[in-house]
Amino acid sequence: MPAFLWIAPVPALGAALFASWDLPLVLDWAPYHVTLLLDGPGAILLTTSSLLWIAAGAYAGSFFGDAAIGASFTVCWLLTLIGSVGIFLVADLPGFLVFYALVSLPAWGLVVYDGTPSARQAGAIYLGFALLGEGLLLVGFVLLAMNSPAGSFRIAEAVATFGTSPFRNVILALLIVGFGMKVALVPLHFWMPLAYTATPIPAAAVLSGAAVKAGFIGLIRFLPFEIALPDWGAVLTAVGLCGAFYGVAIGITQTDPKTILAYSSVSQMGFLVAVLGMGLAAGNGGVVLIAAFYAAHHVLVKGALFLSVGVARATDSAGLGIVLIPGFVIGLGLAGLPLTGGALAKLAVKDPLGYGMAGALATLASSGTALLMLHFLRRLTLTAAAVSSKRAFTALVVPWMAMALASVAVPWILYPAVGIGSLSEAIAPAMLWKALWPVLFGGLLAVGLRRWGHKLPHIPAGDIVIGGGALTRVAAFCGAAMERVDALLRQWQIAVLSLVIVAILLAVAMMAGG
Repeated sequence: MPAFLWIAPVPALGAALFASWDLPLVLDWAPYHVTLLLDGPGAILLTTSSLLWIAAGAYAGSFFGDAAIGASFTVCWLLTLIGSVGIFLVADLPGFLVFYALVSLPAWGLVVYDGTPSARQAGAIYLGFALLGEGLLLVGFVLLAMNSPAGSFRIAEAVATFGTSPFRNVILALLIVGFGMKVALVPLHFWMPLAYTATPIPAAAVLSGAAVKAGFIGLIRFLPFEIALPDWGAVLTAVGLCGAFYGVAIGITQTDPKTILAYSSVSQMGFLVAVLGMGLAAGNGGVVLIAAFYAAHHVLVKGALFLSVGVARATDSAGLGIVLIPGFVIGLGLAGLPLTGGALAKLAVKDPLGYGMAGALATLASSGTALLMLHFLRRLTLTAAAVSSKRAFTALVVPWMAMALASVAVPWILYPAVGIGSLSEAIAPAMLWKALWPVLFGGLLAVGLRRWGHKLPHIPAGDIVIGGGALTRVAAFCGAAMERVDALLRQWQIAVLSLVIVAILLAVAMMAGG
C-alpha cells in the first residue's frame, strides 16, 4: 500500500481544478447532512495541498523502502488525508468538526511512528493540544449556532450573525485560541517543533505544509472579516508578529534541520495570522483570498523543504548541490526572493499590512526568514551521508524536485488567475528591489550568525514545555493529588450528595439573582 499512497489525493486535485465554484453539494445521509462547497480560498489551498500529498505519497513509498511500516501508519496517513482534503470543502458546522478531527487526531499515529521516548512524548503533547483545541472549538461552535437561523448549520450563515450575537467576544476568544493551537500561534506553539522533529520525513512534510492549514482555513471561515473589529484585529496582529520573530529567534539556536523548519512554520503562521489581524481590524473581506494565496505558497515550500532533508541524507556531500541549489531558491523564496513564488506572496500581503508599523515589522520579519533559511541550509549540508545510495537518491529526488518546481511555478500561475494582481507589476524594477533588500539584509545577519552563533544559548525543541520541566512535574503532582481526592470523595456518598445539593442551590440562587 505505501507504494500507492500518491494515488489517493488525485481526485482531490481534480476537484480543485475542475469543480464549479460556489455550487453546494449536499450529501444527505439521514439524519446526517454534510454540505461541501468549493470557493476561491478553498480551491487554492486544495490545489496546493493535493500536490503536496501526491508528492509526499510517492516519496513515502521510496523513503521506507522494503521496511514493513505496518498497517497503522497507512491508515493514519489516509485518514489524515481525508481530513486535510475535506476541511477545505466542508461548509457546515458539524461537517467541519468531523474533518477537523480527522486532520488532527489520526496524525498522532504518524508522530509516534518511530516509537522512541521522544516520539511518544511529542505524540502525547500533540494529542493533548489537539483534544483541547477541539473542545474549545466545540463550545464556540455551539454558541455560534445558537444565534444562527433556525435549523441552519451553514458556516456562512452562522458567521453572518456575529454582529447580533451577545456572545461575540466569547466566541471570538474560543475560535482564536482553538484554531491558534492548530496553527502554532505563540505561546501555543511548542507542540509543533516536538511533533515535526519526531515524525518521519514524508509525514512531517504533509503535516507542516497541508494539515496545519486546517487551523488557518478555520480562521478565515469563522472570523467575521466583513465587520471591522479593531481591538481583536490589533490583538491578532500583535500576537502574529510576535510569533513571526519568536520562531526565528528560537530557530537559529537549533541544529536539527527538521526542528529548524518547524520553527520556521511557527514564524510563517504567525506572519499569516498578522495579515488576518490587519484585515479583521479594517473589516477587509478581501484579505481572505490574499492570505489563502500566501498560505498556498507556504504549503508548497515547506513541504518541499522537509522532503529535501531526506534527499540530503541519502546522498554524499559531492552530490548535495542538487538539494542545496533548489533549496536555496525556494527557501529564500519564503523571505520574498525576487522572481520566486514567495516574491508574489509578499507582494500580495503588502496592502493588507499597510506601510505603518505593521508593514515595517513585516519587512523586518522577511529578513529574519532569510536568516533562518540560510541557517537551515547550512545545517542541511552536515546531514549528508558518508556514502551515497544511488537507488534511494533517485527515488527520492523526483518528488522532491517536482515540489521544488511547483513551489516556484504554481504561484506564478495562480497570481493572475485568481485576480490578486498583475505579473507586470511584480517584475517592475522598483518591486524587485523592494523584495531583494530584506533578503540581502538577512544574508548579512546569517554571516554574523555563522561567526558568533556558537555564543547563543542552547534551547531544546519545544522550548517552553521542555524548558519548563519543573512546571510539568508540579502539574503532574497536582493531577495525581486531585485524583486521590476524587477517589476519596467518591467513597463518601454523603459528601457527593452534599456537593450536588450545593451546586443546585448555587445555580438556583444565580437564576433568582438574574
